[in-house]
Amino acid sequence: MSNTSGPFSFLLKERIVAKPGFNRWRVPPASIAIHLCIGSVYAWSIFNPPLIRQHGVVASAAEDWSLSSVVWIFSTAIVFLGLAAAIGGKWLEKVGPRAVGFLAAILWGGGFLVGSLGILWDQLWLLYLGYGVMGGCGLGLGYVSPVSTLIRWFPDRRGMATGMAIMGFGGGAMIGAPLKEWLLTKFYEAPQYLGTVADVSMITDAGRRFVEVAGERLEVVVASAADMAKMPIPGPEGVYVVNTGDTGVAGVFITLGIVYFIIMTIAAFAYRVPAPDWRPEGWTPPAETQTKTSLISDNHVHIDQALKTPQFYLLWLVLCLNVTAGIGVIGVAKTMMTEIFGTTLPLIVDAGFAATYVLMISVFNMVGRFFWASASDYIGRKRTFYCFFLLGMILYVSIPYFASQVSSNPAVIWLVLFCIATMIIFTMYGGGFATIPAYLADIFGTLHVGGIHGRLLTAWSTAGVLGPFAITYLREQSLNTAIHNLAQKVDPARFQQAFGAGVDQLEALMASNTVTLGRLMEIAPAGTVDPTSSLYNSTMYAMALLLVIAFFANMSIRKVSEKHHVQNTHPEEAPAN
Repeated sequence: MSNTSGPFSFLLKERIVAKPGFNRWRVPPASIAIHLCIGSVYAWSIFNPPLIRQHGVVASAAEDWSLSSVVWIFSTAIVFLGLAAAIGGKWLEKVGPRAVGFLAAILWGGGFLVGSLGILWDQLWLLYLGYGVMGGCGLGLGYVSPVSTLIRWFPDRRGMATGMAIMGFGGGAMIGAPLKEWLLTKFYEAPQYLGTVADVSMITDAGRRFVEVAGERLEVVVASAADMAKMPIPGPEGVYVVNTGDTGVAGVFITLGIVYFIIMTIAAFAYRVPAPDWRPEGWTPPAETQTKTSLISDNHVHIDQALKTPQFYLLWLVLCLNVTAGIGVIGVAKTMMTEIFGTTLPLIVDAGFAATYVLMISVFNMVGRFFWASASDYIGRKRTFYCFFLLGMILYVSIPYFASQVSSNPAVIWLVLFCIATMIIFTMYGGGFATIPAYLADIFGTLHVGGIHGRLLTAWSTAGVLGPFAITYLREQSLNTAIHNLAQKVDPARFQQAFGAGVDQLEALMASNTVTLGRLMEIAPAGTVDPTSSLYNSTMYAMALLLVIAFFANMSIRKVSEKHHVQNTHPEEAPAN
């Protein structure tokens, strides 16, 4: 029983029951506001480039974090999103959306602040603890806080309701991406510039580059014109001193932590829940024979009993595979766009284009959530997921083809087709999240749909590990192979001149970020095909295979057996007819 007289009783659902005449359309803006804040996690890839240059600022130094270690921060946040949603979903049914939403504000905003300390103190574990663990828990609680509430406010349009509840999460990067880019520009400080490569005498020691200045040995990085073009404030190419300047990420984290906490707190206090006997004016529940799909039931399943049904695990697999196929790409979206098309169409795909691409991912992710969830009210949830998997298989297989074509024929049409394919994929990725709560309500009823949805989101946690692992592992394998193959084609004398060491020290030069694929291409023989466009081919084929499995899992879903209905398992909680 909830304590309605304690110091925090104003947060509990018993205190936020809407009075007669309350306009239910006042609730969606609050849920969208919270989801817009936590949805900025989808713009995480904007932080990847500066986080792997914290010491070098304009280029990665030997002591900088690797891309693979930074990408896993995003994965950690998604893992804890699912875990917090699984635990907090049942708690949500007890205390209501205001208490859960307010705690989400504390954790998400506080996670940014703790993460900023990790950046300032060069402690990667603090960044994982803050953004990954604390922030991830805030994500999970903020994510589930409005779902069951809006389903109860809109029983006549379950799909549309869940689309509204989750739409903001997909659109978070639409606001967050340009905001983060702008803040990075404001907090950025260029490191000390020593001059061009021709003007500075450098020493290579164990893969690192050094210069002697006034008797002091300083570690340096070499930034190309392409590197400097990617900076928030472009500067001259040449030699820069390590550990001078500031990428600005710590300042951005502090600012966002404060802003997100304020907005989410205001939104949480705007939540209201309907009275137990409330129904929309003029609406009566449809008889089971009148529903559009045989999966829809007018019965309910208890949250604990749902775990004993095969339907729960089939839906878990459907969500996990659909998310895995998209989340790995989202985590490195900006990096992937730059690597595949930045070298073949450099006049078009610059830093601004890549940032716009991240923004458009957010737009289509958000639109897809509302479009597909609303469409599912008419075509059914099962058919909606069939669309996701059939279209997805075709589109994922097409991406390597577009990438290979632009490598041999740098035409804009391949970039356009690539963008169209990925944007459709992201509408279906977001649409899966928005449609799954309505799918659950159809199958398990609305009595514990919030809690069941929270537990199902452990599929998101699993996908948060599988997706980035697959894309980073397969990419690293392709990248290492490409660098070794390319190094064998480079003239040894040019290699020695460019990097201050021989090809026999390639592994050490790669480990210290002195040798990269881009820098090798600068000294490769004329006519050498840039292998960058093929780095993600194996990943795309693997994702298409996952959707094949998801298709058959969705095909296997049937109505829940009567033995699992709440009146047969927990009669004390069965709603009165």
